[in-house]
Amino acid sequence: MVISSCNTLKRVEDDELLLTKNTVYADGKKIIDEDVQSLIAQKPNSTLLGYPLRLNLYNLAKKDPDSSFQDWLHRKEKRKQRLENFLSKKQVNRLGESFVVRGASEWLKKIGEPPVVIDTSQTIKSLKRLQAFYGSKGYFNNTTSFAIDTSRRKQRGALDYSISLGKPFILDSISKRIASKAIDSLYQLHTNESFIKKDEQFDLANFNNERERLTSLFRNSGIYNFQESSITYEILRDTTKLRDDQKMDVELNIKDLKGRSDNSLADTEYKVHRFKQVNIYADYDFDSDQDSLQYIDYDNYRIFYKNRLRYKPKSLTDAVFLEKDSVYRDLDRLRTYRQITNLNTFRYPNIEFVPDTTGASLISNIYLSPRRKYSLGLNTDVKHSNIETVGVAFSASLISRNIFGGAETLSLSARGSLGLLSDATIADEDFVSEIGGDVNLTFPRIWFPIVSEKVIPYYMLPQTRISMGTSFQKNIGLDKQTFNNILAYNWSPSDRVKNNIELLNIQFVRNVNPDRFFNVYQNTYSSLDEIADAFEGEAALQTFYEDPDATGNPNLIIPAGTSGFTAAILDGTVAADTEVVRDVRSIEERRIRLTEDNLIFASNYTYTKNNKSGISDNNFYQFRLKLESTGNLLSGLSRIITFDENNEGDKLIFGVPYSQYVKTEFDFIKHWDLSQSDILAFRSFFGMAVPYGNADNIPFVRSYFAGGSNDNRAWNAYSLGPGRTNNVSDFNEANLKLSLNLEYRFPIVGNIKGAFFADAGNIWNVFDDVEDPDATFNGFSSLADIALGTGFGIRYDFTYFVFRLDTGFKTYNPAEEPTKRWFRDYNFANAVFNIGINYPF
Repeated sequence: MVISSCNTLKRVEDDELLLTKNTVYADGKKIIDEDVQSLIAQKPNSTLLGYPLRLNLYNLAKKDPDSSFQDWLHRKEKRKQRLENFLSKKQVNRLGESFVVRGASEWLKKIGEPPVVIDTSQTIKSLKRLQAFYGSKGYFNNTTSFAIDTSRRKQRGALDYSISLGKPFILDSISKRIASKAIDSLYQLHTNESFIKKDEQFDLANFNNERERLTSLFRNSGIYNFQESSITYEILRDTTKLRDDQKMDVELNIKDLKGRSDNSLADTEYKVHRFKQVNIYADYDFDSDQDSLQYIDYDNYRIFYKNRLRYKPKSLTDAVFLEKDSVYRDLDRLRTYRQITNLNTFRYPNIEFVPDTTGASLISNIYLSPRRKYSLGLNTDVKHSNIETVGVAFSASLISRNIFGGAETLSLSARGSLGLLSDATIADEDFVSEIGGDVNLTFPRIWFPIVSEKVIPYYMLPQTRISMGTSFQKNIGLDKQTFNNILAYNWSPSDRVKNNIELLNIQFVRNVNPDRFFNVYQNTYSSLDEIADAFEGEAALQTFYEDPDATGNPNLIIPAGTSGFTAAILDGTVAADTEVVRDVRSIEERRIRLTEDNLIFASNYTYTKNNKSGISDNNFYQFRLKLESTGNLLSGLSRIITFDENNEGDKLIFGVPYSQYVKTEFDFIKHWDLSQSDILAFRSFFGMAVPYGNADNIPFVRSYFAGGSNDNRAWNAYSLGPGRTNNVSDFNEANLKLSLNLEYRFPIVGNIKGAFFADAGNIWNVFDDVEDPDATFNGFSSLADIALGTGFGIRYDFTYFVFRLDTGFKTYNPAEEPTKRWFRDYNFANAVFNIGINYPF
């Protein structure tokens, strides 16, 4: 197959040339601008790392599969007769139409790419586009030509496009002719904002931008019916001036509104409009009799309803930014659409503007059609994993809208799962299970005493969210019970900026079976058991061991043996050197940390900015900043109220020491559109959490880990770090993280995409109770612990989501000896394969 397709000229006739390259020159200077390159009608065949993969796939297809099949069928005497005796004549005919014969060729042609042969008609079309483009930049007298370079390879040609620009035309004077007095006054007030300026080079883009600017200006200054088509520009025809000094005069024309009256076209002067009345139709039904509606007047609004008004008047008027006696602004109309949609109570609204009899005032009618008050969702999944033979999961949700009459939304959800263990020896039960539920209440306003709409206006889409949830796990782990309570506020000053404040984020985590710690964290158990092997002869420790393992060494009994051995080493019952005591103490501190109950009483603020203009925008950046503080409120209360304390002096709430730390995160993502299909993506992340006061470490649920499909893909999740340690625990985590990712994305065939990536980063312990120098951040020298993983990925774009398979190789591993860190495990045997949904960043 490879041999038969590797000849890229297979489908190129002798008198044709395969297009290999396009080059554009303007006054002898090579142009690489993508806008200019996009004007070229014919593009060379796409390549993958310089190899024309799609062209060669196309060459694999049979040129005429039907004739090829017939030729094969009659190549040997009696072959057709034997087939017809065996299959029947009808089946032989269908064989010729089958996928093997015809379908395979059609499929290869579909995913492949026919050879791009130089077509001079397309070349001339490209010249006309280039001439028009540079003409729009002021080079009205430019000339174009092309040349075909065939000197590089046989039967191949490169196209060179040349543009002689000539002198650009300059705007010498700008005049205006405006029919409407109102338009003329508005224009005069904002002339300094114009994109068209005297003595600048002609650029058609500036004229288009100016038309858009003026249209927005007029529509936001009371002229609700202004049409962009009313704006035209005229180049004054002074042929002498154009010929001699490349100067040109421009006249701005803004005509009156064209409309139809009594079957004839008529011009109407534009006027500034104010609102005479604003009507809100709640529960609007197009089929109902509008004359039967009742209404109330509230805060200069008239609200129509049927039978009974089901909404608080203020909740409706707060969502409308069109005010009586105010000048019409298009911005207020758009904000009204956004806020009404944000209420999650109505379908997309319909806003109507009707001039009154004088023609100078407007009556606005806002029609609101309510969504269904209740929405019910049910979901069931059947699952299988390495620990579950079969499992079933279910979830249910109920949404109730306008629950208190102020467009509030109440959401109730419940979930549960039950699975049959594949190995009954790994747990006390044959089943694993989890149940949980959440209650969310959303208000379309900031529900806080000292924050008014003057501080956060309603056009910023403010919301208050109150959430409560709980879950109960019973599995092969520690069997956690969690309780969550959140009071949060969010608002968006613009489409690109979002703010979120969680004034209260309370999380309580209870480990029901802490004695299972060494059953769950096998690496930690192996480390402790390896230390214990050196003390198996101690008489005081004999009750802590069970039968020997395969190596002949006895194992510590879980949990009695592990806890007993640890206590004997730490309290001096058994003599041990300093290094052993340090290692056992480190293991014990980790056990306590991961098995103790956690009470997190946090507040945080998140700022997000994203300048992406749409789903097809591949040239954008995103920035996220998060600040979090935990335990300060409880610490302040402890000065007023006496809290209980444990043996270490930590203050307790309901018998649990509360966490106290400060945390900050910076996350920056940038995408560059290298071409119409190639993208370079970059991400940087820095996060640090510093414990203090009532805590000397960070709760496991709020700490950082490295590795995984969305982080450093050369390591599995939780297997990298901290620092230069070598996967000492089952779940390695720390309180400082630095991550840098770079990925080059490109198309391969059809919906199949490819990527090359480099991931760098690590986690460290800093300002906490970890003293291991290999795991802690000790200044700039610790930057040598940054791990580097490189690799490639294959993705399939399903339009709605992307399925991703990435293969990562350990390029620089700080856990190895310094002389063996580079490319030690750079092979498929030690590669890490990651499956993910959508792009990692």
